[in-house]
Amino acid sequence: MISENKIQIGASGGKPAFLLPAMANRHGLIAGATGTGKTISLKVMAEGFSDLGVPVFLSDIKGDLSGMVLAGERSDALDRRLSGCGIDPEAFPYRNYPTNFWDVYGEMGDPIRATVRDMGPLLMSRMLGLNEVQSGVMNIVYRISRDENLRLIDLQDLSALLIYIGQRAKEYTLQYGNVAVATVGAIQRAVAILEDQGGDAFFGEPALDIQDWIRQDPGTGQGVINILAADRLFQNPTMYSTFMIWMLTKLYDLLPEQGDQDRPKIVFFFDEAHLLFNNCGRALMEKIEQIVRLIRSKGVGVYFITQSPADIPMTVLGQLGNRVQHALRAYTPLDQKAVKVAAQTFRTNESFDTEEAITTLKTGEALVSFLDEHGAPGVVERATILPPQSQMGAISEEIRSEVLRTSPYKARYGIVG
Repeated sequence: MISENKIQIGASGGKPAFLLPAMANRHGLIAGATGTGKTISLKVMAEGFSDLGVPVFLSDIKGDLSGMVLAGERSDALDRRLSGCGIDPEAFPYRNYPTNFWDVYGEMGDPIRATVRDMGPLLMSRMLGLNEVQSGVMNIVYRISRDENLRLIDLQDLSALLIYIGQRAKEYTLQYGNVAVATVGAIQRAVAILEDQGGDAFFGEPALDIQDWIRQDPGTGQGVINILAADRLFQNPTMYSTFMIWMLTKLYDLLPEQGDQDRPKIVFFFDEAHLLFNNCGRALMEKIEQIVRLIRSKGVGVYFITQSPADIPMTVLGQLGNRVQHALRAYTPLDQKAVKVAAQTFRTNESFDTEEAITTLKTGEALVSFLDEHGAPGVVERATILPPQSQMGAISEEIRSEVLRTSPYKARYGIVG
């Protein structure tokens, strides 16, 4: 919800809790246990950016974000929440949002494709689950492809190139370093497994034009909300997280520097963000840290959604200036440590104990702290989160089919169905 040209997330003690658009590219975190309201906070935030004309990209793992394409409906429970936030329920606008669905598999949205070359050896190695030695050979594969101008578009190209290199392993070992036939064979097996998991649907042409995410609705001027249908993709957590890193990398590589502006160019929400850092080698971790640190100068805000701040490495967590913390449980020593970490990330409010508050928050409540106009973190406040203006919950197959039928990218990317 937009108020005073700022995004109102909720209210604390009758006073609005605002996220400043000019500070939105300083990134953020939405955390909390399952069922405490993270999805609602994400929707409210995404709707606010859209109303400001800022495009949004988010992943929909459970299907319940698809409701943004429909207007929400008033209810007694929502009226009570709005009244608690100091907002007249009669004046609260329920509305739909300009939405485009995307899907790696081309079933629930416009297909997102990339070439194997575009993925790069680092991310390709992670997607294939390669060890350090195998990743070194994958780097050689990419170098040979480049040096000899060999096609590297889809997984069939990669498989053919691996056969070609395996047959000339001794020759290439002298030129590029050790290329063991057994290692090439192990990579081939990993490629075959990825194909069996449906990964071949992702690699090919036409490749995604990242500018297709960065657009406004011509009728309303709202930023388009790009929703990745990720329920099937999420069944392979490594592929899901690698795919999300690739998209961030694309944004970082292709967008020009723009410095500080009055609002972001695009905002990227990364759900189940802890997966990003699982089995993350040093080189990839350094790449992620660099992107998060520098991408804000491209006008991109990155918001991580996960259960606990402890899921995020400190080198990344320290760069997330805007925080929404829903309830955490403290049943075990590990849980208690997570609560302590979460409390320590906030600027203290003398009126309550932050650590205790985190364990007593009700569903729909959160501790919030947003950057002020000078870039300093605000004092933590206990707030009630606003309801979204769009529909809560998933849409029907019929409605999704109609959205896909009218997609502006149907002809370009060859929508399935």
